[in-house]
Amino acid sequence: MVPTIKLSVIQVLGLAGFGIVLGAWLKRMFPALDRLNIPASITGGLLYAIAVVALRDRVVNFEFDMALRDILMIGFFTTVGMSASLRLLKIGGKLVLYALLVSVAGVTLENVLGVSLATALGLHPLMGVLAGSVSQAGGPATALAFGPTFESVGVAGGTAAGLAAAIFGIVAGGLMGGWVGGKLIRDNDLHAKAGKDGASFHIEEPPDSTFLGNVIAIGIAMAAGSLVSARFEAWGLTLPAYIGAMICAAVIRNFDDATGWFHISQHKMDEIGHISLELFMGMALLTLKLWELVHLALPVLVILLAEIALVLLLCRYLVFRVMGRNYTAAVMASGYCGFMLGTSANAIACMGEVARKFGPAPQAFFAISIVGAFLIDFVNALIINTCINLLK
Repeated sequence: MVPTIKLSVIQVLGLAGFGIVLGAWLKRMFPALDRLNIPASITGGLLYAIAVVALRDRVVNFEFDMALRDILMIGFFTTVGMSASLRLLKIGGKLVLYALLVSVAGVTLENVLGVSLATALGLHPLMGVLAGSVSQAGGPATALAFGPTFESVGVAGGTAAGLAAAIFGIVAGGLMGGWVGGKLIRDNDLHAKAGKDGASFHIEEPPDSTFLGNVIAIGIAMAAGSLVSARFEAWGLTLPAYIGAMICAAVIRNFDDATGWFHISQHKMDEIGHISLELFMGMALLTLKLWELVHLALPVLVILLAEIALVLLLCRYLVFRVMGRNYTAAVMASGYCGFMLGTSANAIACMGEVARKFGPAPQAFFAISIVGAFLIDFVNALIINTCINLLK
């Protein structure tokens, strides 16, 4: 009998932190990883996931207490919601609009491609939607949320297939997102313009802001958001758990802009969000069930490979051009690859790695955060429900 080791929430936190350190060390030891702009949290997290698979059912199994992972996930997206200031939208509103348009186009094309290939390969057409925007643009949360609905309309094993496809997308997006941005920057000689692009998006910070005040605002938004998400669920709306917190965070941010109660600092919010994101990614990949990938039949794998090719083409020939063919556009293409093949956390991590190496791009982070972690989830849910009604 293979023994099982149970790790507490504190031990999981320690492993996630050490995974980030391990990932940074691996990037120093293997410069190719650094050239691909793969974030340290993803590098270390994937190593953990591979080790767990190698030991599973042979030497030892692991059970992880993931309570903190979910809190960190909601906390990170709450900091994203805190960026939804109407004052800031006036500065970056056009970029957000363009990012939303290319994202809606991407979600639509993912499903068109998925349904077309599923039909040609003899699968249920809705399997193409599962391997399309449900698992790719939507990620694991959307796959888990919509899986039972797909199964109820005749897609056998929809939840398992959607989750496995989402895992595949997370790995692909995490590995390629930074590479996409770096390649566009190098091919178009854009790195020298990073400072100019970044300087055009100045955010005035309140002088008396504290980390405690910002953390309190996040906590209140998360608590209120749980009530909003529960109300959405009661109405029959299927949305990721963090949407309620993001909505409340946006309301609190704009209330604070008008009153100054919390003295919210965008810089401090970004710092808190970065910490939450890195630890969340380490935990998420620590528990990544890579063995789920063996459940992917060859036809579904073909669809997923085609989706990857589609997103790469969109990054190069649509996103980069629509967003302005400049440094910011290249960084946004990196983030676009991250969330169109996995999660918004992937997107921010990949953009963070590109920005660390080539220079700041605050407009890119702002637009991708709002669209990739907020607006596109609403649009994607509507598109998925429309596909279910049309193809069931």
